[in-house]
Amino acid sequence: MAVTIRDVARAAGVSISTVSRALAVPEQVAADTRRRVQEAARSMGYRPNRAARGLITGRTGSIGLVVPDLENPFFGSICKGVQARARAAGYAVFVADTDEDPLLEAEVVRSLTKQVDGVILCSARGSDAEVAALAEEAPMVLVNRQLGDIPSITFDNDGGLRAVMGHLVALGHRRIAYAAGPVTSWSDRERSHAFHSYDSTMPGLELIELGKFPPVFSGGTQAADLAIASGATAIVAFNDLVAVGLIDRLRHRGLRVPDDISVAGFDNVPVSTLVWPNLTTVDFPRVKIGRTSVDMLLDVVLGGGSGIRQNQNVPVSLVVRQSTGVVPAGAAAPASASATPAAAALAAAAPILVPHAPRAEPSFQALQPGD
Repeated sequence: MAVTIRDVARAAGVSISTVSRALAVPEQVAADTRRRVQEAARSMGYRPNRAARGLITGRTGSIGLVVPDLENPFFGSICKGVQARARAAGYAVFVADTDEDPLLEAEVVRSLTKQVDGVILCSARGSDAEVAALAEEAPMVLVNRQLGDIPSITFDNDGGLRAVMGHLVALGHRRIAYAAGPVTSWSDRERSHAFHSYDSTMPGLELIELGKFPPVFSGGTQAADLAIASGATAIVAFNDLVAVGLIDRLRHRGLRVPDDISVAGFDNVPVSTLVWPNLTTVDFPRVKIGRTSVDMLLDVVLGGGSGIRQNQNVPVSLVVRQSTGVVPAGAAAPASASATPAAAALAAAAPILVPHAPRAEPSFQALQPGD
């Protein structure tokens, strides 16, 4: 037979209303009484009725998590962190996917605000005005986006991009390309700015933005031919999925990574160690970010913003693997694109060039959108 609130009240020697307050709004109950009620409830295995508690507190006991695409492992890791921390705090999580659509994002957030105490909006694709309007409608924490005084937690995109560039420059690369992400991505704007502002005084350094690409495997295949045409000896991809697409297309064009051209990505998702060569990438502590975003949201909802710092920029780290290497001989400071092995491959007549025998690693199929 299920334990009731009446049973707990009897065991703790208090009234039913005191039990209700001790479990729903504990700050309204004396410390000794609260501890006695909570110990009785725990020992008896009592589980409070969430709907009834909501009538007392005006809260739902749920939070919303909105991401651009759940099939992407970047967001999957954040989701795991959110769910683990919310569960420990006694909250349920509603997860919604916006399919990279800013209009759908606004619709989803507004529908969730009727069912949850607050929303964690991850990698928001809407404009500043749209996101600010959504934050007016419900308590909100932004992940991987910063906007005004809305509580947010971001990654150090600038530091991550500079770490990649420093690594490539140290290897001798002076003609470096960036395969950018979607126009709606705040993190891509941060990375693009860091890329174009990277040590412009360095002699012989040439920076090339290849364009904006879908944050998926196919985006990398699109970027690869442009990278070859540019004569770059190294490519920094918006995320690991784009980088994997780059490696696959470069292989089909007869170029070896990193022997002929180096490739690096962002995120350090599992696929970065499944592709060969393993991918040099910037590691983001995604699960930790998910947990912290819940702490921040609960502080806003329950504590009035008086606890955890409400705007955080989390450090990142560079993971160096086999996809980056020293610049090919004779290409350290090219006078023109035709001086590099990649450009030489583009100029050859054969539709698929084989300056070196390609390795027999399998091609990777299309993966899904990035951060």
